[in-house]
Amino acid sequence: MKVFFKVIWVVFLFVPSILLGQIELPPIFSSNMILPRNKIIPISGKASPKTTLIISIGKQQYTIESNKVGEWRVKIDPIKAGGPYTLLITGENDEKLELDNILVGDLWLCAGQSNMQYTLNMLGYEETPDDNYNASNLRLCSVWVDTDYLPRNEVSNAIWQEISKETARNFSALGYFFGKYLSDEQDVPIGLISSNLGATAIETWMSMDALKIFPQFNEVVQKITTINKSYEELDAGLKVFRKKWDKKHYLKGPGIEEEWHKADYDYSNWKECTLPAFWDDFGYASHDGSMWFKRTFNLDPAQLDQDLKIVLNQIDDYDIAWVNGVKIGESFGKSNFRNYTVSKEILRQKNNILTVRVFDIGGKGGIYTNPFWGNPLLNGTWKYKKGVSIDPKKFPKPVVSNGSPFSHPMLLYNASIAPLHKIPITGVLWYQGEANETRAVEYGALLKALIQDWREKWNSSKMPFFIVQLANYKQEDEQPKDSKWAELRESQMKVTQLENVDMVTAIDIGSANDIHPYNKKEVGRRLSLLAKHYVYKGELTKGPSYKSSIKSGKRITIEFETYGSELKSLDKYGYLRGFAIAGSDGIFKWAKARIIAKNKIKVYHKDIQNPEYVRYAWSDNPGKLDLVNTEGLPAFPFRTDDFELSTTKNKYSYDPYAF
Repeated sequence: MKVFFKVIWVVFLFVPSILLGQIELPPIFSSNMILPRNKIIPISGKASPKTTLIISIGKQQYTIESNKVGEWRVKIDPIKAGGPYTLLITGENDEKLELDNILVGDLWLCAGQSNMQYTLNMLGYEETPDDNYNASNLRLCSVWVDTDYLPRNEVSNAIWQEISKETARNFSALGYFFGKYLSDEQDVPIGLISSNLGATAIETWMSMDALKIFPQFNEVVQKITTINKSYEELDAGLKVFRKKWDKKHYLKGPGIEEEWHKADYDYSNWKECTLPAFWDDFGYASHDGSMWFKRTFNLDPAQLDQDLKIVLNQIDDYDIAWVNGVKIGESFGKSNFRNYTVSKEILRQKNNILTVRVFDIGGKGGIYTNPFWGNPLLNGTWKYKKGVSIDPKKFPKPVVSNGSPFSHPMLLYNASIAPLHKIPITGVLWYQGEANETRAVEYGALLKALIQDWREKWNSSKMPFFIVQLANYKQEDEQPKDSKWAELRESQMKVTQLENVDMVTAIDIGSANDIHPYNKKEVGRRLSLLAKHYVYKGELTKGPSYKSSIKSGKRITIEFETYGSELKSLDKYGYLRGFAIAGSDGIFKWAKARIIAKNKIKVYHKDIQNPEYVRYAWSDNPGKLDLVNTEGLPAFPFRTDDFELSTTKNKYSYDPYAF
């Protein structure tokens, strides 16, 4: 299965503070933010070296001195929920930094892949009469996600905003609705931090410490440990490496001296190919070295009024690109994404010429990203010609900042989660798993390790962690069969055995044709019900979950944990869909089921005389389901058998070319 997500281009207007002089704070600290209530708040930053600083918030005031490199750190005593406050930092020589409109309350991290990332605008959500976007105690923080080989101290950028229609609709839809429900019912300011990215596997959100316990990650852990450099350090090293390497090894062979990139170069006799593709696909499987590609493109008159973004996405392994003979960019590493800007001054309406020199250092080579990821302008027929050939065993290769943010272990954690450990949070909302469907059984252990590691890093051993179970997706099964999505849902459920870890299911609100369920509002509401129990001391309200089963003749009785509620059927005749039953042969058939008590149902099939096992909603998409509780919350999928699952043996596989 392919997991799709939309590339989001966001422009932040950064106006969070008044900054004079040299005093700096990490981007996560700004005006309009939420600080954690009733907890010591560590704040660190930069100023002029050996400078006395006065830090004040509310009735608290601290005098400290920056060290010889200008670093400073202070711990603010716990503050009760409320505000607004002003955080004022003053130094010598009129140095001053002021953050205003700060509230103190609860902070929730909204993490995962596209179903957490999707905004109301992306979903095409249409407001209902109760969508008033009024929530004076609710604040939103969007974190600019980035990647790195080593943990960073700061995120690339973050912006805190008050609630408005615009800010809400451009924030995580699920996060917003969760926060809105809490804000409407709790007398506590709520802050939401959105750090997520579509199509990402769980391992890219995990730290090295968390991955070390899994043998399948040994090679990648060892590789990163050996490199022991950040992306910034690797880029600096590449600049030094290239001073001699370019001329001696890289910028050689056909096309370089002939200047095939020039706008007036005649390439009419070049061969044709269709991109994106590896050049293995058109007869050059044994070729390592350079391959040149050219094509023309036209623009609308309106496009000539501004610079043009050209997205080449992933190229194996290196590239240099030109438009109309002018170099627009170059990149190294097959997992890096090519996003180049073409100055409007060099563009024309007709017959713009794009030239790309691709250089492969072993394995497959080409402009290979699936067309979904690419600019439609660039997909289709190209002209190509072979350049220099190399022996990849002898060719010197620089170590580059390379690694897919969607799959490479640790990268998103290091740059987008690790810096957030500086600020205490209340809990985590997690919606991810679709990208790990082929390794569904493995996923359970990975998610457990992630939770335990994040709790350790945040120094909060019982920090609430709420999971959204995968929704129904893809076409319904005519007959019961194995399901990777069902297996992943089971892995998610097993993790809820950890203290203060719980889950809501979205098994009833998905779509066969869209991996992104539209009704994020209901999922947000269900998550808020968990928060009301675990944080705000309300009753636990959630859907029924499997407890036990008893065989009796031709039927099996299933007992549910109903959490003080009762079972209910949405069907007017009391039927329950989604159940399958099997005998000792393990061949499942759709079953009949009825509620026989407030927490029990009976399951049977006329042709199965000695039933042994029951499964419920065990499918990518089980279709319409009827089993809910009195509050209308759907029952969680389950199985009573212990058969080996289809993904049991599937583990993470190391890709040495990801570096």
